Amino acid sequence: MKRGLFTIQTNQELAPATHRMVLAGDTGAITAPGQFVNIALAGKFLRRPISVCDWDETTLTLIYKVVGQGTAQMAQMAPGETLDLLTGLGNGYDLTKSGARPLLIGGGAGVPPLYALAKALLAQGKQPQAILGFNTRTEKFLEEDFQALGVPVTVTTADGSYGVPGFVTDAMPKEGYTYLYTCGPEPMLRAVDGAAVTSGQFSFEERMGCGFGACMGCTCETKYGHKRICREGPVLEREEILW
Repeated sequence: MKRGLFTIQTNQELAPATHRMVLAGDTGAITAPGQFVNIALAGKFLRRPISVCDWDETTLTLIYKVVGQGTAQMAQMAPGETLDLLTGLGNGYDLTKSGARPLLIGGGAGVPPLYALAKALLAQGKQPQAILGFNTRTEKFLEEDFQALGVPVTVTTADGSYGVPGFVTDAMPKEGYTYLYTCGPEPMLRAVDGAAVTSGQFSFEERMGCGFGACMGCTCETKYGHKRICREGPVLEREEILW
């Protein structure tokens, strides 16, 4: 974990209530796709945890959904403003278990961390495919970004307005993938678990206090004891999850 000041380079709306923010700063503590940052905001007691969409040596990309006062405050920030971030939080995805053809499944705000994961898998010579789930056509984002990487993408919409009608499980193949990576709301993760035919890693969204394991506020029970989503997670192995 590392604390630092980051300068906003861009902060643009991608879809209704969904924004992409690019920041400049020291990203050296970020080591794996699936990690997150914790953002301090003026007037707010608790930091806001946001998953890392992408990063390089000097910049960090976050995609966040406006769901409360904190993220609404972020949406109003302009280039040149600075943010106090804790970076390198969480354990991220383990790429060593992917096999040759991993399947990536994201739902809504769970889509962004899969973009960096796809880039990392491609760099290792793997052939990932992605399923992205949204409520409706206007809410979709990153489809073209995955396609630009050369990753086959299927989009599902709950109202049937774009792509495959229904949920991500309606687009899941019955076979042909070697491993599963997923991130999204818990009902989606539970459904994906019920449809999956391989082992996998599931990234959970939880309310957090400190973001680095001190307050125990995001503790969940697993088959191997209690784990803190911010510290031992947010990524858990499929075999250890208790639904």
